[in-house]
Amino acid sequence: MRRLFPVTDETAPRPGATPPGGVAGGPPATDTADREWSLQELAAAYAYPEPGPGGRESWLRANMVSTLDGAAQHDGRSQPISDAADMRIFGTLRGLADVVLVGAQTVRQEGYRPARARAAFAGLREAAGQAAAPAIAVVSASLDLDFSWPLFTSPLVPTLVLTGAAAAPDRVAAAERAGARVLIAGDGMGVDPARAVRALADLGMTRLLTEGGPRLLGQLIAAGVLDELCLTVSPMLTAGDAQRIAGGPSVAVPERFGLVSLLEEEGFLFSRYRRT
Repeated sequence: MRRLFPVTDETAPRPGATPPGGVAGGPPATDTADREWSLQELAAAYAYPEPGPGGRESWLRANMVSTLDGAAQHDGRSQPISDAADMRIFGTLRGLADVVLVGAQTVRQEGYRPARARAAFAGLREAAGQAAAPAIAVVSASLDLDFSWPLFTSPLVPTLVLTGAAAAPDRVAAAERAGARVLIAGDGMGVDPARAVRALADLGMTRLLTEGGPRLLGQLIAAGVLDELCLTVSPMLTAGDAQRIAGGPSVAVPERFGLVSLLEEEGFLFSRYRRT
């Protein structure tokens, strides 16, 4: 993996250095040699913003992958367009988060399981006052979920379910019997994204990560609550009619985000954009 942006000592030319595969005394070299970054290096590269004078505020980042032609999935899943480096970053972002926000459809399609504790992040999480692993928070209006799944019955940290006040009482009861904690974050059937963020913050969960899917990400964008997008651009073409990374109604005026960093490995680009 190599850093393309911002330009640092690692990416700037070093006069007099030996180019990879070259000879000493040749043209200035650029440190473009690929190497696998440690999880500690990735954690530093993807650290959440430091708390401000008033304490830590909620920060919601999304982690998504897209092919060159804009597909967020292949055959309904993101795994076929991912790779090992993408999965290391996926694990790093989870390792830094208090909670992972995910839509019910994605839970069903991707076969979500509980987040696990990882020794590489144990010290960082303990120092930050975090649980051993992030909680999974499932956004669902209908609560059409299989509460016998390990996600609900055997998580290291109890799974949260965000729903609306009009959710069916029997489904709410089923979620709670399975061990999930139900949070009401909407007045009707649906979930208000801003209320969802506040409900999680009320539980002390301010380092938020969403892994989609496209419908949920579209709702978060439309509500103006997304602070950061971590987008992997996969060097693949799929054609077809796969979803984009975000769906649903469009925003009235496109919102511009600024590029924070760009990494590359084997043709995969790992970008971070923040609200400007």
